[in-house]
Amino acid sequence: MTYNPISVTELNKYIKQKIDGDEMLNNVLVKGEISNYKHHYTGHLYFTLKDDNSLIKCIMFKSYAENLKFEPKDGMKVTIFGTVSVFERDGVYQIYAKAMQEDGLGSLYKAYEEMKARLEKEGLFAPAHKKKIPLMPKCIGVLTSNTGAVIRDIINVSTRRNPNVYIKLLPVPVQGAGAAEKIADAIKLMNEKNLADVIIVARGGGSLEDLWPFNEEVVARAIYASELPVISAVGHETDFTIADFVADLRAPTPSAAAELAVPNISDITLKLEAYNNRFKLALKKKVELMRLRYEKCMNSRVFKEPLQKINEKYILIDMKIKSMRNNIFNIYNKKKTEMVKHIAKLDALSPLKTLTRGYSIIQLNGKVIKSVHQVKKDDEVDIRLVDGITKAKIM
Repeated sequence: MTYNPISVTELNKYIKQKIDGDEMLNNVLVKGEISNYKHHYTGHLYFTLKDDNSLIKCIMFKSYAENLKFEPKDGMKVTIFGTVSVFERDGVYQIYAKAMQEDGLGSLYKAYEEMKARLEKEGLFAPAHKKKIPLMPKCIGVLTSNTGAVIRDIINVSTRRNPNVYIKLLPVPVQGAGAAEKIADAIKLMNEKNLADVIIVARGGGSLEDLWPFNEEVVARAIYASELPVISAVGHETDFTIADFVADLRAPTPSAAAELAVPNISDITLKLEAYNNRFKLALKKKVELMRLRYEKCMNSRVFKEPLQKINEKYILIDMKIKSMRNNIFNIYNKKKTEMVKHIAKLDALSPLKTLTRGYSIIQLNGKVIKSVHQVKKDDEVDIRLVDGITKAKIM
């Protein structure tokens, strides 16, 4: 019997028709755990539904995803209702989900949330503990697999931004049993030997199970204890691990980690040139300002006529002296006038003034005689007249 070959497209179309014609597969209710969850920018949801032994790819279009009451995450146990069909181009059968209900958290996701809460309570995520990434690191220490796109991306981005930066790779397993302990040991070795200025802990995307070594407590405590700054670049932008929260800086991808760790030398050169131009301009303005101040000083009267100020002070002194003399003379005349008035008053009250009118004063032994009873016969007395003293004898 001869068979005519058919194309791959025809085969996939035939399989699709067979599956689409199965009533049981048109409306299925399946429960399992979400893995490799991606929320596409178009609004469609892509993920894998698995149990202990098997997995199946799933897609939920935006029109159905908008009706969800929760945000799906890796590790969640869910029940989905949908249709099994074939994507002809890839020859892959998958579930086209129409509804989804949360059925509880998977064991890994539950362990992740518990450890995250415990370490956060201990302060391992505290912003105060995070160290600054050096501005111009000379050596970047990278902890990742020595094969794959991650290390190539980091090297390409780093050397493009700064050809002089040195990349020091310390190969470590990034998934599987024992990976967490080896990652932690590598972080400790980097610190003990001071092998780099900053450490990048990186791996590509994957499921929650693939990323699990970076959720281990031993890695979290090694990062926390590191004296060298640590950048975590694990998984894709939507993936978060315990290492991301403990690290000094979280990068959405390994390439982004290289951009954060290594400054663009071209940008720095442009900044230095801009600073240099600003410095020159500022210096030029400063010199111009100092020149104007110098010219202003040299054109001032102080420099042109240096004795002018002194002469002005001499004039001021002369004016003060003249004013003092006038004040003294006025005070002298005032006091002299007052003195003359007082002398006139004293003179009017003086007993000697009476003598000018023909009176005299009789004294006996220096005492004024006011009564005839104060003298006796033969007493010699002094008679004070206006022009002198004469003597007389009592008869």
